[in-house]
Amino acid sequence: MKRVQLFIDGAYTGAESGATFGLVNPATGEEVARVSEGGAPDVDRAAKAAKRALSGPWGQMSTMARLRLLRAVADRIDERRAEFLALEMRDTGKPVSFAGKVDIPRGAANFRIFADMAAGQHEEAFHQDTPDGRGAVHITSRQPVGVVGVICPWNLPLLLMTWKVGPALAAGNTVVVKPSEDTPSTATLLGEVMNEVGIPPGVYNVVHGFGPGSAGEAIVQHPAVDAITFTGESATGRAIMAACATDLKRVSFELGGKNPALVFADCDLDAAVAGTVRSAFSNCGQICLCTERIYVEKPVFAEFVRRLSLAAKALKPGDPSDPDTQMGPLISAVHRDKVASYLKLAVAEGATVQAGGHLAEVAGFPGGFWVQPTVWTGLDHSARTLREEIFGPVCHVMPFESEEEAIALANDTPYGLCAAVWTGDVARAHRVGGAIDAGMVWVNTWFLRDLRTPFGGMKASGIGREGGHYSTEFYTELKNLCIKL
Repeated sequence: MKRVQLFIDGAYTGAESGATFGLVNPATGEEVARVSEGGAPDVDRAAKAAKRALSGPWGQMSTMARLRLLRAVADRIDERRAEFLALEMRDTGKPVSFAGKVDIPRGAANFRIFADMAAGQHEEAFHQDTPDGRGAVHITSRQPVGVVGVICPWNLPLLLMTWKVGPALAAGNTVVVKPSEDTPSTATLLGEVMNEVGIPPGVYNVVHGFGPGSAGEAIVQHPAVDAITFTGESATGRAIMAACATDLKRVSFELGGKNPALVFADCDLDAAVAGTVRSAFSNCGQICLCTERIYVEKPVFAEFVRRLSLAAKALKPGDPSDPDTQMGPLISAVHRDKVASYLKLAVAEGATVQAGGHLAEVAGFPGGFWVQPTVWTGLDHSARTLREEIFGPVCHVMPFESEEEAIALANDTPYGLCAAVWTGDVARAHRVGGAIDAGMVWVNTWFLRDLRTPFGGMKASGIGREGGHYSTEFYTELKNLCIKL
């Protein structure tokens, strides 16, 4: 795929303007493809195609027929796993040990699981007595919200895109997808799969481009788009929300985070260190759920820092295709430079570097965007390094003395996406987990997901929830039909 085109109304096409931009492999820094850059005219074509499909074969299709097609999409992703994996690794630079176990399997599972959930949906009926004795029946049902604009991030491209598209299509909607400009390829390949299994044209559309003044802004502002689901930075979420206010589009946002982990002295320290290595450095720290702030009870603080630092230094960066590689590059030169600026800022603010702290050099990949896994200590809680989301392989460890202090430190942030608590005390797990201002709290684990449960954050970390029936609530309109008997 040296050319990454738009996918509109069941067909691949270039942008109306003819504009393209370069796609860079983060592991090498080299341009690997040209991507069609869509604009307002292309979004208009896509939105109108999506609207037609709503009243056409997709809207007229029975629920069970629609869900059979979505299960076929899941099966076909599994069958073409190698193609999706190669493109995901090329776009993100992430190692096969992560992308092969997480990104592609979940991309298929999102269609299969939401199809199964939708198959179990049911209507409610209420019988009402009336003065004439005849009564009435109220039937409460759900119908598609319409055309959904799906604006996706670059860190888990296929996974997070299908996390939105799967339930949206299961509910009977149609979609216009804008993948990140850094990771457009798997969303594009999915169009081919949609055609292969018989999804009608216009149901799934992909328009590549950027945000302001480009495809992203055009999707948000298009009058035929009824709802926007977005995963990305909080600042971008605020801008999208302001634009959606004009015509009262509904929104679902999963935004930034500065996630804490609380490590108590009564925990299984081996498990806490291993879990925190995962939560701080998985996908090079480029997961919205990653831990950047770690608070450790004083009796085990020094030993925890020692073990975490040794583990960080032992992580192996390298060729993404090597199954032994544990760390990939950052997504882009721009993002690498952002993270590098925090490496300098942390030291300027008084941090002690326990591990890493520099850009990394990886043999055979001199042009890639590599950063060392980094562990800091010694910062004041007011430091910018502890207040701002960095989104890289970095974390800061701070001691605490009491449960109350740990909770206060964890909650001292404008964000509230997730947290991890490590303790051997079940009562403490309930107390602390309940007191943390976050949409998701893990105890003695991290990133353990059941797709039936709500996913989303508090405060500046988002609006709404997705997953299970919570996705259904966003992607459908609730209707009451009253029939006088």
